[in-house]
Amino acid sequence: MSRKTANTPTENKPNIRERFNALKNLPAFLKEVYQTSPWLTIGNSMLRLIRSVMPLLTLYVGKLIIDEVIFQVNQPDKNYQHIFALIGYEFGLAIAGDLLSRGISLTDSLLGDLFANRTSVQLMQHAASLDLAQFEDATFYDKLERARQQTAGRTVLLSQTLAQAQDFITMGFLLVGLVSFNAWLILLLLVAVIPSFLGELHFNAKSYSLQFGWTPQRRELDYYRFIGASDDTAKEVKLFGLSDFLIERFRNLSQLYYQENRKLSIERATWGSLLLAIGTLGYFGAYGIIINQTIKGIISIGSLTFLAGSFRQLRGLLEGILGRFNSISQGALYLNDLFEFYKIKPNIASPANPKPFPKVIQEGFRFENVGFKYPNSDKWANRHLNFTLKVGEKLALVGENGAGKTTLVKLLGRLYDPDEGQILLDGHDLKTYDLAELREHIGVIFQDFQRFQFTAGDNIAVGDIDSRENLSELQRAAQQSLADTVINKLPMTYQQPLGRRFAKGVELSGGEWQKVALARAYLREADVLILDEPTAALDARAEYEVFKRFAELTKGKTAVLISHRFSTVRMADRILVLDKGQILEIGTHEELLAQGGRYQELFNLQAEGYR
Repeated sequence: MSRKTANTPTENKPNIRERFNALKNLPAFLKEVYQTSPWLTIGNSMLRLIRSVMPLLTLYVGKLIIDEVIFQVNQPDKNYQHIFALIGYEFGLAIAGDLLSRGISLTDSLLGDLFANRTSVQLMQHAASLDLAQFEDATFYDKLERARQQTAGRTVLLSQTLAQAQDFITMGFLLVGLVSFNAWLILLLLVAVIPSFLGELHFNAKSYSLQFGWTPQRRELDYYRFIGASDDTAKEVKLFGLSDFLIERFRNLSQLYYQENRKLSIERATWGSLLLAIGTLGYFGAYGIIINQTIKGIISIGSLTFLAGSFRQLRGLLEGILGRFNSISQGALYLNDLFEFYKIKPNIASPANPKPFPKVIQEGFRFENVGFKYPNSDKWANRHLNFTLKVGEKLALVGENGAGKTTLVKLLGRLYDPDEGQILLDGHDLKTYDLAELREHIGVIFQDFQRFQFTAGDNIAVGDIDSRENLSELQRAAQQSLADTVINKLPMTYQQPLGRRFAKGVELSGGEWQKVALARAYLREADVLILDEPTAALDARAEYEVFKRFAELTKGKTAVLISHRFSTVRMADRILVLDKGQILEIGTHEELLAQGGRYQELFNLQAEGYR
């Protein structure tokens, strides 16, 4: 990752219009919340509606108590009955307000957790529908990262949005009381709040710009943090002494981010203090007017406390509403990231009326002038591919690294679609078949297979997840791949967690993991079996056993094998030699040796190493 990238984050500062436009996301957001749990959403709204009238009632009862106390002071015969009744009302309001607040917090928490879980599920479901090529694009990954950050963070937006509605209702009640005494107080209220609001609006926009622009760099920081303290990379970090190098990379990049954030924080604190002082001046101006009217006898002492309390609460509510508007509008801007991610559609999809997958493949797969380039690349990964993968044939792919072998099998499984030409199955383009059904009939194990931190049984069941509870099927696949020799030695056998990430986990060797991965392919019982370097981590004896079984188990099935070991390759019916993404030679082992071309050259080079 270049240092230039780290020093040049993208600038994306939203203006006022964009922030208001972002609020258009809220109806869709609230609809998602309601669909998460209609009853919790309605219950929370009702609790907030009732809670919104409590401040006005509490202030008014307080006014009545003070006026009654002053009245009784001047009476020769004291009557405390009315005072005690008012105090009882105030006590009841306090208890009710507390219970309502706790009910709101409880429903906020439950609704927030349910919504976060639902959004996470939707995110995973949508990600699963997208193309492999999209995951290999850095811009897409930035969008995915920002969308992923919204799954948990949106629970805060939910609470803020509901609180905003509640405060608007409360403010409406208080304004009625304030305007009935003196409408000029409303003007002073705006003077007390607007400057601070505009300041927060400006600096929240700059904060969003900073966060958005630094998305790639924050992903880079997360990467350094992970590889600097991970069981996956611990060996290399220790043996190659990479710790200081990684720490230095992290320190330099994090310091750049700190400097940017520090500059913004200081500027925000300075201007915020000044604007807050202006707001405080407006508040005390209103307070002076209320005191002056009380001294002149225009309003009572109780009214003084009611108006002062109302103004103080209105100021707090208005500050909260305006300040929360910044947070909500900023959250709504971030919702753009989530909704924009949902708008990304896969290019590879099933047709509206797919052809049924053949019950028995008759002709096989035919590549007709197939070419493919990776996104944002001018180089052809494969081009001018013309050959037929016959039914029941074992085809080996040979070539140096980067020759396009793995890309070819990904095209066969429709992980990519050709940019040129077409791939036919029994005379029909692969694009005419249902995508999920096509992949169900193809079993693939790549060289960089995933070592899932699951149990041994679940790791095998990855090949056909519907067979997860079928122990006999898991055992069959393990036996065929020789993984049973590994699993039977584990303390918990098929229930044994693999990997060190979770409790009781056991780590396997590279060869042992490879046998488990091979079991996934055998579990699938697919019509076409594709193995990409399936024996790279196995010793010579294990490799011989694996391919002895492989030859037996794939009788009558179509198989594609990628390998650099010619002892393995020569077992294939035909061998296809690739160079720079194009077919250089194709034929049997004996035919290719007789041609004296690239295959013979590579075979002799490898054979020389064993002499």
